[in-house]
Amino acid sequence: MISAQLPALQVVVPLLAAPLCLVLHRPFAAWLLTFVVSGISLLVSIALLGQILEQGVIDYTFGGWAAPFGIAYHIDFANAYVLLIVTAISTVVSIFAKRSVASEIEAHSQGLFYTAWLLCLTGLLGITITGDAFNLFVFLEISSLSSYVLIAMGNDRKALTAAYQYLIMGTIGATFILIGIGLLYMLTGTLNMLDMAQRLVAVADSRTARTGFAFLTVGLGLKIALFPLHLWLPNAYAYAPSAVSAFLAATATKVAVYVLLRFMFSVFGIDFALGAMPLSTMLVVLGSIAVLSASTVAIFQHNLKRMLAYSSIAQIGYLILGVSLATPAGLTATLLHLFNHALMKGALFLALGCIAWRLGSVRLEDLRGLGYRMPWTMGVFVIGGLSLIGLPLTAGFISKWYLVLATVERGWWPVVLVIIAGSLLAVIYVWRVIETAYLGKTQEAVSGTEAPLSMLVPAWLLAIANLYFGIHTELSVGIASQAAMVLFGGQP
Repeated sequence: MISAQLPALQVVVPLLAAPLCLVLHRPFAAWLLTFVVSGISLLVSIALLGQILEQGVIDYTFGGWAAPFGIAYHIDFANAYVLLIVTAISTVVSIFAKRSVASEIEAHSQGLFYTAWLLCLTGLLGITITGDAFNLFVFLEISSLSSYVLIAMGNDRKALTAAYQYLIMGTIGATFILIGIGLLYMLTGTLNMLDMAQRLVAVADSRTARTGFAFLTVGLGLKIALFPLHLWLPNAYAYAPSAVSAFLAATATKVAVYVLLRFMFSVFGIDFALGAMPLSTMLVVLGSIAVLSASTVAIFQHNLKRMLAYSSIAQIGYLILGVSLATPAGLTATLLHLFNHALMKGALFLALGCIAWRLGSVRLEDLRGLGYRMPWTMGVFVIGGLSLIGLPLTAGFISKWYLVLATVERGWWPVVLVIIAGSLLAVIYVWRVIETAYLGKTQEAVSGTEAPLSMLVPAWLLAIANLYFGIHTELSVGIASQAAMVLFGGQP
């Protein structure tokens, strides 16, 4: 039955489709293939989540080689949840990409662009679904290398510098991750993450285990863009093509956070990761600094993509604060914010993509009076901005509320103040944009200059999702809490 092969299809379909985009000489055909493959991946992820709800954890082995000797995919609530986020964002943003990419990238290069897009999607899905540590590293490299290409294809020459900077930092992070995996393999004699978790129990007190954990944490910290390892992110998001900024902002760092959670909670175990190792204190300090410093820097940005990039660093701080609590409630808040932040940041970057398509600029001073000339586009930005602030009835409020509750449960009142201060700082930089767009004077006559429907529809889909999941929380909170319990229970 094809349903039994869904875990393999999740990765194989985009992997096989990627080189076809180079063969297809017409940009429309390459885009259509990318959209269809993203849609198929979304349907597969929904089907996998449905299977898990019905029958529990799914184990899939390749070539008849049972784990731990062969590569195995192990799908539970945690990675099924992340698979759904990645495929949904890829599908929605690929609709937007048709007109946006055509305006930013030469026709003869669009086949390469969509090839890199599908390879990046393949890597992100493979990282999420695999149960083999070295296989995870391979997919990590696939997604990273394709991300460098996607960023470098921006129409500003600074995109090349941003891609090169990301390449250097990403390579350092990947090297640390590989060293960490190598040390764990030397210690346990296995690469299967389930088997590794069982064997680590007897040797967790060794220097090798501690060193491997440290290398993995630093390497994944680079991939996450955790303060102070975040320097690659602002330029990467600012100068990448608009569709790429939206896609990576909503997926790449989320998958890296998932990998960190998987190693911390499922492989090493919470007692080791946040008990024996002094990581909890480090994470709460770094997360708090990220929220306050990145939000402050965002206030002074004139390039709105850079503003949202620094905002993303602050949001990563919120994610890390939830992890540092070392409680089911804190982990639920982190996983919930993974989903909600993908919605809000995806909507905001798509709104900026519409503005860039119409104005050729995303600088703050160019947005004067834009609220009246592009009302639908600015409507998306306002909704995404309110969700970013955490206003009630938006998705952003739900995840921040759960984070505050989890923090109060631990009695960490200073962290509550950090969360509130981060939201107040977000009010300032979001208001700067709204004030300029609606209250700024412009010399141009007010006329119909809205973005095309193929760009507005996906942007509004994410904007409406921000409102829907701010009111109806059963699905998002329910799956996030079940995923948190799976991770907290140490089941990889």
